[in-house]
Amino acid sequence: MRTLIVIPARMASTRLPDKPLADIHGKPMIVHVYERAIAADIGPVIVACAEAEIVKVIEEIGGMAVLTDPTLPSGTDRVKAAVDLFDKDGDYDVIVNVQGDMPAIDPDIITQTVDVLGRNEGADIATAVVHTHSKREISDPNVVKAIMAKDGRALYFTRASAPSGEGGVWHHVGLYAYRREALEKFCQLDPSPLEIRERLEQLRALENGMTIYATELETAPDGVDTPEDLERARVLLGETP
Repeated sequence: MRTLIVIPARMASTRLPDKPLADIHGKPMIVHVYERAIAADIGPVIVACAEAEIVKVIEEIGGMAVLTDPTLPSGTDRVKAAVDLFDKDGDYDVIVNVQGDMPAIDPDIITQTVDVLGRNEGADIATAVVHTHSKREISDPNVVKAIMAKDGRALYFTRASAPSGEGGVWHHVGLYAYRREALEKFCQLDPSPLEIRERLEQLRALENGMTIYATELETAPDGVDTPEDLERARVLLGETP
C-alpha cells in the first residue's frame, strides 16, 4: 500500500482561536503534529490548510502544505481537496487523516491504524479505539464511544453511554486511514440522518454500507480544543505553563 498522510488544519476554532499556531515549547502546534506524522515513516506528509498563515509556517520548516477552500464543511473534505491537488495521478491508495490538534500523538499509532487495512481486505476505513472503565468518560458525551464486534469491526459510534450493562466501553480516537476509493465515495455522500443527529461524521460511512475496522490502543492521544487542553499539552511535551 502506498500511503499519504494528510493533516487538515484551520484557524477558525471557536474555543481556541488560531489553534494550529498555538505555541507549544517554541513551536506552533501544527509543527508538532507534522513532525510526529513524519516520524511514522510510512509515506509523505502534507498539511491541508484553510489559511495561508498555516501554509507559511509549514513551508518555513521545509514541509509540504496545500491551500484549500476555507469554506469546506469538514476536515475530511479538506483532506480530499488536498489529495486531489497533491496527487492528481492517483499514486497513493491509502490516505491517512491525522487531526491537526494532536501534538503529542505517538507515530506508532498512525502506523498501527494503517496496518488495519492491510490485515482486513474488507475494510474501507481504519480507525483506533481505547478500552476504558472510566465512569467520567463513559458518561461524557464529548467522549465518543465505538460499539465494536469481536473481530474489530465497528458496528456503531455514539456520544451516549453504550453499550449498556456491566463492563467498559471503547473510547474512539479520531484518526482515520481510508482506502483511496473509500475516501472518494465518502465525500460524494450526503450527510446521513444518524450523522446529523449524533454529530459524528463516521456514521455516514456506516449508514451507506461502508466498513470500519479499528486497532486497539493502550492510551488515547490527547487532543487540544480549549486553553486548558493547551496547557496540558505544554506540560506533556516538556514546557512549564
